[in-house]
Amino acid sequence: MTNTGNTRRFRPDYAVPPGETLVEVLTERGMSQADLARRTGLSTKHINQIVLGTATLSAETAVRLELVTGVAAQVWTGLEAAYQVAQTRLEETTRLQAHVDWLNQLPVAELIRRGFVRSDTSPVERLREVLAFFKVASPDAWHQVWAVPTAYRQSRAFDVDYGALAAWLRIGEIRADRADLPPFDRSRFRDHLPRIRALTNIEDPQIWLAQLESLCAGAGVALVVEREIVGARINGAVRWLPSERPLIQLSVRHRWADIFWFTFFHEAAHVLLHDRRRFTIVDGIDRPDTDNAMELEADDFAGRVLLPRPFDSRLATVRSQAQAVALAKEAGVHPGIVVGRLQHDKTIPYSHFNRLRTRLAFTDE
Repeated sequence: MTNTGNTRRFRPDYAVPPGETLVEVLTERGMSQADLARRTGLSTKHINQIVLGTATLSAETAVRLELVTGVAAQVWTGLEAAYQVAQTRLEETTRLQAHVDWLNQLPVAELIRRGFVRSDTSPVERLREVLAFFKVASPDAWHQVWAVPTAYRQSRAFDVDYGALAAWLRIGEIRADRADLPPFDRSRFRDHLPRIRALTNIEDPQIWLAQLESLCAGAGVALVVEREIVGARINGAVRWLPSERPLIQLSVRHRWADIFWFTFFHEAAHVLLHDRRRFTIVDGIDRPDTDNAMELEADDFAGRVLLPRPFDSRLATVRSQAQAVALAKEAGVHPGIVVGRLQHDKTIPYSHFNRLRTRLAFTDE
């Protein structure tokens, strides 16, 4: 279960005005409301309104009550503040009740499964938890922050569920916030790419993932590998955190290791080459935006890191699995990288040589 900071909070469905405490204090001191009015210089009507909760207990009144009752002014102002908050929460509950159906647009069940939202709550409390998860105060604010087209550059993938996409992106932010990273070092990150490339030869993700995270973290890059939420249709994303550190988030969509590695280096290209700090760049495998110069540059960068240009002529001649393995060995990458490139270039059909590719799995599944 993910520790998201959610704790059970007692939220009474009523608000207690400070006047109730005032009545108790007056009773203990054998003082009437009229006597209190004379001693404080306030009208009896105003004292009665404070008792009933229909008048605000101001700081000035609190100071007068302190002199007369001996109860500190901070106690009275604290009681008034708590009363106002309680009243506002009751009003908020009524307001949120009208928006409960909005939750149907979001992958709430998946957020519960991943531990970000509790299951044993009322519909309104669940809505409140979802809003807190996204760090917004209302569904309207959610649309402004998470659903406005200019908030992030989506690669126009078909049939994207933007609620699922937003939830997936937010999970990445939460996980990245927990990382203690040094300042971003562009040169160091670039220098680490050959070592990261060598990790493609390790088949067990439990071994190479920790090393990948460490190499990224050493350069001030947050790396989050988070399973895709159904409907998000996303391979990876990159954006800049408020700390001025880049976050690379990968979904392991379709589970092929070669796609994972290509996506990683594609996102690394965005970090190194584009530095679009105002945007979240979202990349899906089904994108038709092949004319986008920034995406083409990132694709080319990823392809050249994995299989540099001198191997192009050799790639065109591969016709057997043995040749693919030999080329991979010469290039210093896993054979699946070569097969993925051959399939992408349509040198071989997508059904060929898949025995050489590796499927990835999460340990928590």
